[in-house]
Amino acid sequence: MKHIGPHTLSYRRRERAVTVLGYAAMVCVLILIGVPLFWILITSFKDRADIYTQPAVYWPHSWHPENYGQATTTVPFWTFLRNSLIVTGVVSAVKFVLGVFSAYGLVFLRFPGKNIVFLVIIAALMVPNQITVISNYALIAQLGWRNTFQGIIIPLCGVAFGTFLMRNHFLSLPGEVIEAARMDGANWWRLLTKVVLPMSGPTMVAFAVVTLVNEWNEYLWPFLMADSAEVATLPVGLTLLQNTENPSVTNWGPVMAGTVLTMLPILIVFLALQRHMIKGLTSGAVKG
Repeated sequence: MKHIGPHTLSYRRRERAVTVLGYAAMVCVLILIGVPLFWILITSFKDRADIYTQPAVYWPHSWHPENYGQATTTVPFWTFLRNSLIVTGVVSAVKFVLGVFSAYGLVFLRFPGKNIVFLVIIAALMVPNQITVISNYALIAQLGWRNTFQGIIIPLCGVAFGTFLMRNHFLSLPGEVIEAARMDGANWWRLLTKVVLPMSGPTMVAFAVVTLVNEWNEYLWPFLMADSAEVATLPVGLTLLQNTENPSVTNWGPVMAGTVLTMLPILIVFLALQRHMIKGLTSGAVKG
């Protein structure tokens, strides 16, 4: 019979303890995320009486799918959806292009002050967006862009995170491949499109998904800029849906139904691309 030493037993105990703690942490995360989502979904099918009952009713006495119809008709829901698609699509595309090009310039081009530019980008990451709201609002108001798509879109196009993410990834690319392409006479455009980007698929997907999720959920700036439903996005529309009646007795069923409908498009995108996203976010750390 093979003898198991005390060091082996101690290692196995530690390994078992780490595994148990890992599963416990995952259960806690699932509870923290899953319970609110479950409550939103169930409430979207509840009657108003079930919502305001004490103690809380975790399963509806009767199902009311008409809440979804009310959510899409009480306010111009499809106009809000169109506006969200426009704002999210344009901002995400601009951020993606600027992030890729700026990161390429910081890694593969030589110019004076490159390190200073990167430090400014890092500093921008440290500044919360809320701090710049007042100055941006004053500027947009002076330009006469309130309640317009350009007034919502342009201030959201800052790309510090994307530049930081793509720069770190470009630095992890094999230098011999880059040098071989340069020796073959590749100019900057060919180097970017034929060499760098084909090796950066997962990271670009991660960048795109993070940007799409952030812009789809953006609330504060569109709320400040939109004075009418013509340019208001879905998160702002949910606020208008909540305030269609007396706010003290809001019918949360249609509001939660609208919330579910708002989450669905971006949830589908995230679930479809999550593997590429995780691979892209971890590729730099693995190679580093």
